Amino acid sequence: SVLDVGAFDGFYAFVAEARGAERVLAIDNEQYVDWVKARWGISLRGGEGFRAVARLLDSNVEYRRADAFELDEADERFDLVFCFGILHRVGNPHGLLRRLRNRLNEGGRVLVETHGVVGDEGAEQGAIRVPDPGEVYAGDEFVFWEFTSGGLRRLGRHAGFGELGIVDMPIIDDHPRILGTLVNAPGPRRSSVPLQSWTAPGRR
Repeated sequence: SVLDVGAFDGFYAFVAEARGAERVLAIDNEQYVDWVKARWGISLRGGEGFRAVARLLDSNVEYRRADAFELDEADERFDLVFCFGILHRVGNPHGLLRRLRNRLNEGGRVLVETHGVVGDEGAEQGAIRVPDPGEVYAGDEFVFWEFTSGGLRRLGRHAGFGELGIVDMPIIDDHPRILGTLVNAPGPRRSSVPLQSWTAPGRR
């Protein structure tokens, strides 16, 4: 069972289905409508790309317009969660990781891809860089964080995960990225009542 958080047009959700996942749920709060408009001047309604591809593939992937910070209201748990291109765009990355852990089956894992820091070689240093609005992508004011691998590792520990497994640290279009896995560690699931779901003005 797979959960794709911030699915956008659903690429990874459809890949999971094609590779044999019995259940795939894709969610997106469709905030990308704002940053697509800001970055490229293109107006979207939200969800139209996902639905078009789903029709072409005759897919059974379920799509919901939903915020990941509302996941604690759901009862369903998953074996694998995709969190691609989302963590650096939320105001509370620690809170998001905690909620994702709460949705995992025992031994389940989150495959996370996020913006990295130039020169990071996988060291334990726990730094997280805060870029200026529009610094990372011109016209895009919604990149709040750049993670070192050590910072992401420690953030995962605070959220109750075991060790971060680094899959790759590529440079894509001159932007450093981190791709890694966070495994659901044994222990109690932490309450997330005091956390806020704020991301950016005008967004849910």
